Amino acid sequence: MWGSAAIWWLEAFLLAALGLWLIIRLAVGRVRIDGRPRWIQVLLLAIAWCLIVGLSVVVLWWGLSTISSFVVLILLAAMGLWPIVLLAILGVVVPSWIPRLSSASRWALSAVWEALLAGLVYAAWKTGLGLWPLFLLAVLGMLVLVLTRLRGMIVPFLAVLTALIIGALVIFFTDQGVYQALGAGKIGAALKVGFGNVGKAYGALYVGALGNPLDILNGISGWGGGEGMKALVTAVRGPSDSLVQSVPYIFAGLAVALGFRAGLFNIGAEGQVGVGWLASVLIGFKFPDLPAIVLLPLAIAAGAVAAGLWAAIAGVLKARTGAHEVITTIMLNYVSYRLMAWLLCGPLEATQGTCRTQDIDPSAFLPRFLPHPATLHWGFFLALLAALVVGWYLFRTTWGFELRAVGANPSAARYGGMKVGRTFVVTMFLSGCLAGLAGVSQGLGITHNIALGFQSGYGFDSIALALLGKSHPAGVVAASILFGVLRAGASRMQSIAGVPTEIVQIVQAMVIIFIAAPAIIETLFRLRKDKREEAAVVLTRGWGA
Repeated sequence: MWGSAAIWWLEAFLLAALGLWLIIRLAVGRVRIDGRPRWIQVLLLAIAWCLIVGLSVVVLWWGLSTISSFVVLILLAAMGLWPIVLLAILGVVVPSWIPRLSSASRWALSAVWEALLAGLVYAAWKTGLGLWPLFLLAVLGMLVLVLTRLRGMIVPFLAVLTALIIGALVIFFTDQGVYQALGAGKIGAALKVGFGNVGKAYGALYVGALGNPLDILNGISGWGGGEGMKALVTAVRGPSDSLVQSVPYIFAGLAVALGFRAGLFNIGAEGQVGVGWLASVLIGFKFPDLPAIVLLPLAIAAGAVAAGLWAAIAGVLKARTGAHEVITTIMLNYVSYRLMAWLLCGPLEATQGTCRTQDIDPSAFLPRFLPHPATLHWGFFLALLAALVVGWYLFRTTWGFELRAVGANPSAARYGGMKVGRTFVVTMFLSGCLAGLAGVSQGLGITHNIALGFQSGYGFDSIALALLGKSHPAGVVAASILFGVLRAGASRMQSIAGVPTEIVQIVQAMVIIFIAAPAIIETLFRLRKDKREEAAVVLTRGWGA
């Protein structure tokens, strides 16, 4: 690092000693920086920063050579040295735990990390906010740590990050105020306006999707007051909307991911969402006399089975004739559109000219957890349960092993005695059931009816979700929540910051591009190929395969 181990240890020791002396002087009040010149403040804080980094490096290098680094971090935390623990995780451990980065990229990441933390320490010191930014960065550092342990998630994470950066550039360069300032020769003003708009837009996106933390805390503290839960419910509307928006994404993403695992490209999820939606709503208003304990499960099951049978048509054609599922599912999409257009504007139309069914009976509603305006309902937990069941089915059952074996190599699976045709049919049925549940969650949980033009793109977005989640249930859930956050925050971004919601669509499109072509991300961030990385999931095969 600095030429030899002896020099490195000597400099680390000197940094630690000098920084320790400065910290002690600051702690006892012998040195005050408030009234000193700016350059002295920066110098003193830089020396203090060297202490933190130096001690972290010394202790962690010793720990890594003797005992587990986790034990060292636990011991430091037990001694009350939590700033060193946080900064060690962020500035030293995390960059060293990213095996796919080249050594130069790893050092660059470490330098950027440390510079960012130094700036935040300085800002926190000057504004009197304390060290709370370090806690936020610690959370981010642990997220990066998790991603480095799950090596296959590094590219999706960087794809999302890069898409957000591109979205920020679009916001920056499409603002008229920026061009007016540039035309007047005021480069500084242009940068201020551009970055201000980016911050305002993404801030509104954050608040609209995740809520204002201060409002949530105030709502919790005032829970026992005269207004009761009203303030809290209003404050958590953003997170509630984000989770609700993610429900159909989770179901549809699981549907496509399950097909990918079997080597099938179920591109007909959009039509299957509509079939499940229509079937559940039909049961919901045709049998109003049934008790809720019977009607609600019946409507859910009807939507899932109807969509599963619709998708199984493509599975049967694949198994019997070798017809490519991409072609058949696309055609089934159009058949479902035209069929439902006739039904909604004809036999099932509640009021002439509306092309909409009547509302379902209240006993068929998916129960909500909180009163208006929060919209979170039981569909979210059904989606999480579906993800757990799909994970158990894929990785803990013989049927799941056969499905993955057929997806990896159908010829070898057939030679091993597996019934490839039956696997195709069953997989398409299950995939259709999951896609149908996406429609069920909308029909029973949000709209309580179905109208012409119900297509909202969930079926096609699910392809991106399956790719982003690496066809793994946990990854699909995470990707779906991300898309739900973007979708829920888009409207507030438009109303508060004046940024069109199409920016979110641009971000989603860029995520899809980067996931479909991971070489872009690998080249951009100079990532190394991991030899231990799991083989890629076969998305689809040729005609008759």
